[in-house]
Amino acid sequence: MVQSVEAGTRTTDERFDPREIEAKWRQVWEETDLYRTDLRRDDLLKYYNLMEFPYPSAEGLHVGHVYTYSGADTNGRYKRMQGYNVFEPMGFDAFGIHSENYALKVGINPMTLTARTVDRYRNEQMSRIGAMWDWSHEVNTSQPDYYRWTQWLFVQMYKAGLAVRKSAPVNWCPKDLTVLANEQVINGRCERCDTEVVQREMTQWFFKITDYADRLLEGLEGLDWPDVSKRLQRNWIGRSEGAELVFEVEGTGDPIRCFTTRPDTVFGATYVVLAPEHSLVGKITTPEQRASVEQYKMATSHEKEIERLSLDKEKTGAFTGAYAINPANGERVPIWIADYVLMTYGTGAIMAVPAHDERDHEFARKFGMRIVEVIESPEGVQDHAYTGPGPMRNSGQFDGTPNDEGKRVVTEWLASQGKARPTVTYRLRDWLISRQRYWGPPIPIVYCDTCGEAPVPEEQLPVLLPEVENFRPAGTGKSPLATVEEFYKTECPKCGGAATRETDVSDTFLDSSWYYLRYPSTEFDDRPFDPELTRKWLPVDSYMGGKEHIVLHHLYSRFVTKVLHDLGHLAFDEPFQRLRLHGMVTKDGAKMSKSRGNVKNPDEYMEQYGADAFRAYLLFMGPYEDDNEFNVNGVQGVARFLGRVYSLVDTRDQYGQGQGADMRTLHRTVERVTRGLDDLRYHTSIAALMEMSNWIGSAREQMTAEQLQDALEHLVLMLAPIAPFTAEELWSRLGGPYSVHGQKWPTFDPSALATETVTLVVQVNGKVCDRLEVPAGTSQEDATVAAMESARVQPYTDGKQVRKAVWVPDKLLNLVVG
Repeated sequence: MVQSVEAGTRTTDERFDPREIEAKWRQVWEETDLYRTDLRRDDLLKYYNLMEFPYPSAEGLHVGHVYTYSGADTNGRYKRMQGYNVFEPMGFDAFGIHSENYALKVGINPMTLTARTVDRYRNEQMSRIGAMWDWSHEVNTSQPDYYRWTQWLFVQMYKAGLAVRKSAPVNWCPKDLTVLANEQVINGRCERCDTEVVQREMTQWFFKITDYADRLLEGLEGLDWPDVSKRLQRNWIGRSEGAELVFEVEGTGDPIRCFTTRPDTVFGATYVVLAPEHSLVGKITTPEQRASVEQYKMATSHEKEIERLSLDKEKTGAFTGAYAINPANGERVPIWIADYVLMTYGTGAIMAVPAHDERDHEFARKFGMRIVEVIESPEGVQDHAYTGPGPMRNSGQFDGTPNDEGKRVVTEWLASQGKARPTVTYRLRDWLISRQRYWGPPIPIVYCDTCGEAPVPEEQLPVLLPEVENFRPAGTGKSPLATVEEFYKTECPKCGGAATRETDVSDTFLDSSWYYLRYPSTEFDDRPFDPELTRKWLPVDSYMGGKEHIVLHHLYSRFVTKVLHDLGHLAFDEPFQRLRLHGMVTKDGAKMSKSRGNVKNPDEYMEQYGADAFRAYLLFMGPYEDDNEFNVNGVQGVARFLGRVYSLVDTRDQYGQGQGADMRTLHRTVERVTRGLDDLRYHTSIAALMEMSNWIGSAREQMTAEQLQDALEHLVLMLAPIAPFTAEELWSRLGGPYSVHGQKWPTFDPSALATETVTLVVQVNGKVCDRLEVPAGTSQEDATVAAMESARVQPYTDGKQVRKAVWVPDKLLNLVVG
C-alpha cells in the first residue's frame, strides 16, 4: 500500500501494492523471455545498449549502481519502443582485488565466495530493478569460458610484440600487496583502498599502449563523447611537440639529450638538470661532490612520483661538479640533479631556463643560478618567470624573431649542426598488467632455460587458476601461485623440457577491456567473438558509465579494440561510438561512503516503496549527467505519483462522460517527454508526466470515454521506460496487448504545440526550490498540486502546513509553510 494523490487530494489506495505487481510481472517476463534479443533478426535497426557491469563485492548493489542502471535501462526501453532491436546484456566483473580482499576478510576462497556473491547480485538484487537485461548472454570474467579468451588476448598482444616483460619502477600498494598501473594511482594513493603508494623496481609485464598514443588521440575526434571525457584522455596521453637538444658534457663529450617544448629559449639555458636516476650521474659526478650526490639520490629514492611533481614542493637538488656546453651559444653551464626531473618523463634531463619557467626560476633563486631573459616581456624586467609570447632577445642572430617562429627556426638551425631534432613526447606510459595476487587470470607465459619465454599455445588455453588453500599475498613481490608447485611446474611448449609458468595474474582492467565483444557471442566455445555477430552488433551504440573510468577502462578498451582491428580480428577500431557519463549520488553534500556513514541501501527503499518509485526518483533528482543529492522525501513523492496514476486508471469508469476536452496538453506532454528522453534529461520527462497526470485528474470529467482512454494509454506508454512494472500492470488494466514494452512510442501533432508554456518559479518561505514548465494560464490550484509533487519542494513542505500562498500567474508560486 502506498500514499497516492488524486486530483489534488491526498488519499490512500489500498489496491496499489508495488511488491505484488513487481513479483507478478517479473515472473511473466521470465516465462515469456520478453527481454531475450534475437541477435540474428534483420528487419529492425540494431541498438547495442551497454552499461558498465559490476564487480560483485561484499556490500552488494549500492544506490550508485541503481542510478546508473536505471538511466541506461530507461534509454534502452525507450529505444525499443521507437522500433529498435535492442540488445541490453549484463554480466559480472568478478576477478580482482575487491573480491579477493573480501574473501581474505571472511576466510573463504574467492572461487567459492564470488560464485555466491554473483548469485546474490543477480537473483536477489539486480532482478528487482526491473531492467530488461538479456541474461542469456551473461558473462562472468572469473569463469574459465571467459578468461580463456582474456588469455588469448594476451597471446595476441605477445605475438604482435605489444606484450613485453621489463624491469621498471612501479607503483606498489603496501596494503593490497600488488603493483598498480599509473592510472590506478590517484593523488599518490591506491584507487582501490586509498593507501599511500610506494615505488619499487620490479620485472613486470606491460602492454605497449604508448605505440598507439597518436591513434588514441586522433580517434577521439569522431566520437560522440562528452567533452570532459575527450579532454581527460587527451591530458592523460599528454602529447607534447618540441625538440630534443644535445648538451655535451665538458671534458667527456657525453651527450645529454634534453627534451623541451621551448627551443626558442635555449639561449637562456643557464644550467642543466638530470633526474637523480639518470645513467650519467655516476659517471660525471666529481669526487668532491660524490658524497652529497649519493646522499641526495638516497633521499629522493623514497619519494613518490606525485610528490616530486608537486608545484608546491620546495625545490631541492645537488651539484654534480660537472659542466655541459650550451649548443646555442657555447656557454659553460653547471649540471645538477633534482627530484623535479623524472626518468619516466621525456629524456630524464632538462635544460633549465629560469627566466621563462617557474620551476626553474624557483630553483635558480634558491641556488644562485644566472637568470637570462631571452623572450622580451611587455612588462620589462620581472621578479618571476615570464611564460608569455614576445620577440626573442639575447639570442644572437635570432633577436627580434617572434618566439613562436623561433621554436621552428632555432630547432632547424641546431639540427643542421647535429645538435637537435624535432620530437614528440607523451605523458602516457605503457600499461602495467602484472598483479601479484591470486584472484585473476594467470598470465599465459612459460619460462624455459633452453628456449626462453614462450606463450602458452592457444589450443592449451585456458591456463586454469587452481583452487588453493593459501591465497593470501606474501608481500614479497611474488604471487601466491609461486608457492603452488603443481601449478608452476610444466613443460616447455617448444622443446618439451622442464619449464615454469608465469605466476603473476593479469590486471582486472584487461578482463573488462573486451567484455563488450564477448556478450553477443557467449554461445560459442571455440572463438572469443563470432565474426558475423560482431560485424552486425558492434561497435556499441550507447555506453553509459562513470567518470572514474575515463582514463582507465574507457582508454584501455579503445586500445584493445584498435589492436584487434590491426590484427584483422575486427572491422572497426573504436568500441563505443556514443558515451554518456552519469553523475554521482551524494548525501549531505558528500559522496556516499561507509567511512562517512551516509551509504543508503537500495534494497530498503525498493522494499518499502517499490523498485519503480526508487528508480524513477533517482532519475527525477536532476540531470542524469550531473551529481545529485539523495533525499528520502523525494522517494515518497514519486511513490505517491505512481499511486495517483494507478488510481486514475483504476477509477476511469467513473469518468469520461463529458462533451469533450481540449487535448492539446497530451501532445505537448508527448513532445516534452520525448525530448527529455532523447537528451537523457529524465527529470524533465518525469515532471511532464506528473503534470499530465494532474491534467487528466482535473479534465477527465470533461473528457469523452475515448479521450480519457487515449490520455491514459499515452500516459502509461510514456511511463513504461521509467517505471516498467507499474506501466505493465496499468497497460494490462487498460486492455492493451502484452507487453507495454513492445508497443510503439507515441507521436504528437506539432500543430498542437503552439500554445505557450511558461516557467513557474516555486518558492517555499521565499526560498527558490524549483522551476516548473507549465502551460500558460495554469490555475493556482493546478500549480500548487504540481509544486507539492516536486521532489525538490517536498523536503521543505512534508510534515508542514501550507498557511498561505502568494500567486503571480504564469510567474511565481510562493508557499508559506509552518
